[in-house]
Amino acid sequence: MTAPLLVFDLDGTLADTAPDLLATLDAVLPRHGFRPANGAVVRDGVGHGARHLIEHALAQQGKTLDDASIDAIFRDFLAYYEDNICVGSRLFPGAADLLDRFAAEGWAFAICTNKPVKLSELLLQKLGVAERFAAIRGGDSFPYKKPHPAHLLDTIAAASGSPDAAIMVGDSKTDLDAARAARIPMIGVTFGYTTVKMEALRPDLLVESFDAILPADAARLLAPPAGEPARQPPATATP
Repeated sequence: MTAPLLVFDLDGTLADTAPDLLATLDAVLPRHGFRPANGAVVRDGVGHGARHLIEHALAQQGKTLDDASIDAIFRDFLAYYEDNICVGSRLFPGAADLLDRFAAEGWAFAICTNKPVKLSELLLQKLGVAERFAAIRGGDSFPYKKPHPAHLLDTIAAASGSPDAAIMVGDSKTDLDAARAARIPMIGVTFGYTTVKMEALRPDLLVESFDAILPADAARLLAPPAGEPARQPPATATP
């Protein structure tokens, strides 16, 4: 029997990575002639990829650059971030206990993130939890990424899971759209980086902390309503 699977987004869901992402931005922008970013202003750019964060920070300074210039900043950003990936980043409160709680009930875990897979694996190793995940798949693991459902479905397959026994845990509309398109239940957390409040997105289960996610509640999300057939994934997982 296939173990039920929790599939986590990474930035803003499993881990609070904003401190190191913003610190990297502040270190790299001056190298290219720009002011450090105002963290309070650009924080809502976190969670959509480093390139988006750079462009968002530059827009706050009234700057729009060509692709080649953005590429140069992006390369420096990735190099600096890799060297400083877990200075201020931490698991969100209750995350480790949640993994223990669900593992005791036979659940498995996976990561489905738009963060590059190399950086995702490095961060999880430094946080001491990489070995807890049956699969870690990033934005460069496949030719598609969230919100495309194939990113989520192929992550589930890589973890030896089944779509009808998997749940997405995320903090953003990108996560919810991927889950809806893949016909996977969604647990939405309110403490992430989304600019659209999770309450407005109406996930299948809304929680304010990891302490509120219990195996029994998750199991109920996998059970179809009485009289309805089991959920089926889309016919294809390819773009």
